[in-house]
Amino acid sequence: MPIPIRLPAIAAGFEAGTIALWHKAVGDSVKKGDVLYGVETDKAVVEVEAEHFGVLGAIRVPQGSEGVAVNTVLGFLLEHGETDADLPDNQLVPLPVRAAGRQPSVSAASEPLETPQSRTSGRVYASPLARRIAVQRGVDISKINGRGPNGRILKADVEAVAGSATIRSAPTTAQSALRKRSGGLDIPNSKIRKIIARRMTAAKQDIPHFYLTIDCDLDALLDVRRQLNEHLARSGMKVSLNDCVVKAAALALADVPAANASWSEDVIHQFGSVDISVAVATARGLITPIICDADVKPLTEISQEIKQLTARAVAGKLRPDEFNGGGFSVSNLGMYGVKEFSAIINPPQSCILAVGAAEKR
Repeated sequence: MPIPIRLPAIAAGFEAGTIALWHKAVGDSVKKGDVLYGVETDKAVVEVEAEHFGVLGAIRVPQGSEGVAVNTVLGFLLEHGETDADLPDNQLVPLPVRAAGRQPSVSAASEPLETPQSRTSGRVYASPLARRIAVQRGVDISKINGRGPNGRILKADVEAVAGSATIRSAPTTAQSALRKRSGGLDIPNSKIRKIIARRMTAAKQDIPHFYLTIDCDLDALLDVRRQLNEHLARSGMKVSLNDCVVKAAALALADVPAANASWSEDVIHQFGSVDISVAVATARGLITPIICDADVKPLTEISQEIKQLTARAVAGKLRPDEFNGGGFSVSNLGMYGVKEFSAIINPPQSCILAVGAAEKR
């Protein structure tokens, strides 16, 4: 029997999400552990891996579909020896296949990937991101040769030719819809940005914020950091001031467990471990990957984890367990020259540390 691909409960409290992108096309071989698709949650785009081997036989829920509930059948994997004839025939969303001898399923609800032959029909097939970039840059997407599966136009294809005058197009209806009468742009809010806006507004309304400001003498810390980086130079590692701040905050929370806590109507929950959320700005919005057990980890390990998690956050590839939770947040704007700012508490946490720039006095 074909194996159903179901949307899992990828995080606590997750009930529905948006299918952001299918990484496999119908007809592709799938290995256990391969990334099948990405799901947009309220915090990030989470990549979901295949749990079985097989061939992607059908896609039932296409990318871009919103409000997809947990446990929804998104598609099917065919096992060895199975064909399209073995697939359930209700509400399948087929895409053209690449495996020899296989025939695509039929459904009016599908939007197939582009094949070289389909270009002659005048229909252009491209990823949603490629289409959006083409609209924003005034590119005639119909004149681009896609390098994706079966000729599908990808983001890189649009960007590679965005400067060419030969593919500039007149403003389209979609492009015009982005423009304000003043000549600016209306940029649609992503789901993540909407959630951030709601949560930050609720945090300021529901959590009594009071701010304490203190100046710290960094001479000893800078000296220790310099010595440590000299020692690490051969390995290519380097510890930042932010790494030191995260470690210091973790040690402080270990000394004062009452601050490592969360409020609810019935109880104040003190966390059993010191897990620090580090604020990272991405193109999708702010996200807070977590350094678990930061009080007991060496500073070098914290530094490596922050670098890796930051890179994954910017790429939108954090796993749910890497950004859900945390008992205390650190937001550092010192690298931008900001001397002082008032950060907003990240609920259900109770504290956030806002870090400004170091300066000589």
